[in-house]
Amino acid sequence: MNEIASYPSLENKVVIVTGGASGIGESVVEQFVIQKSKVAFFDIQESLGKSLIQSMYEKHNIRPLFIKCNLKNIAELRESIQQVKKILGPISILINNAANDERHNIDDVTSEYWDDRMNINLKHYFFSTQSVYKDMKKLGKGTIVNIGSFSWMKGQGGMPGYTTAKSAIMGLTRTLARDLGVHNIRVNCVVPGWIITDRQKELWLTPEIEKQQLADQCIKRMLVPEDISKAVLFFASDQSSGCTAQNYVVDGGIVH
Repeated sequence: MNEIASYPSLENKVVIVTGGASGIGESVVEQFVIQKSKVAFFDIQESLGKSLIQSMYEKHNIRPLFIKCNLKNIAELRESIQQVKKILGPISILINNAANDERHNIDDVTSEYWDDRMNINLKHYFFSTQSVYKDMKKLGKGTIVNIGSFSWMKGQGGMPGYTTAKSAIMGLTRTLARDLGVHNIRVNCVVPGWIITDRQKELWLTPEIEKQQLADQCIKRMLVPEDISKAVLFFASDQSSGCTAQNYVVDGGIVH
């Protein structure tokens, strides 16, 4: 692991990370654990969630709070957030991360499938924010970091439901920043490029694709989840107290 900066403002803050059991979310959970935040994470993948708890205990002697949650079920999401409040206290930081980049062709998309893409990639971002911002208002400040995607910026094909939802996150980020800024709540979006997670390795990464990716990037190495989690820490911390409504791209230098 590369050396991680220390952010004293994150210590003892209650943090929720959605989709925290694997990939980018897993890295985000670990980095907040390292900062000694009070971390809760939601995921539908129960076995991975339990494995992460054990891993964090073995590596850092801390057990983050894991709640199995189907984020497409807004009532279940709201109840999960209430559980975090009861166990850990008022929420200071929300990381909206959960998503699914399943590929799909135009001709195969049904109305139900389209709605499902919006539900897993966009809808819960708003409703999780709606459920936590009053805590932040009472605390006098708060931070929300949404995880976007550069896929729509580069016009990536083969997953129109995903790219549509991810492009909407930028608009959601900016309007929430306007609405919540009066309460000293900041809302920013961190936009990953192609991040090499286990899922990417299993489903899509080939030597040919890796070669093309490196040719496209200014930085000649493949990016990993920690590249995103380090940016998330900055926007969650007081070090970025003047930053809101921003769309911060971490892609190795592709999108201009």
